[in-house]
Amino acid sequence: MTEKTSLTRTLIGKVVSDKRSKTVTVLVERRVKHELYGKIVGKSSKYHAHDENGSYHMGDMVEITESRPLSKTKNWVVTRLVEKAVLV
Repeated sequence: MTEKTSLTRTLIGKVVSDKRSKTVTVLVERRVKHELYGKIVGKSSKYHAHDENGSYHMGDMVEITESRPLSKTKNWVVTRLVEKAVLV
């Protein structure tokens, strides 16, 4: 049997903004090796993801999946909650 590989990209990141209606901003951080010097460098990207019910809030760790374009800047959808934000 052959193993089915998913063609849609999934990323895990932290919700940094939940102010927009049905949209959250997710910060995805990754560590990459510098091309020339070989040092490990931290890089980050922000993605706007669709949140239909407004159930994700600041500080939550979520998984987002690539989808069709939903607006000018939004083509990701929040698929699941990885970790709830801790209340301070």
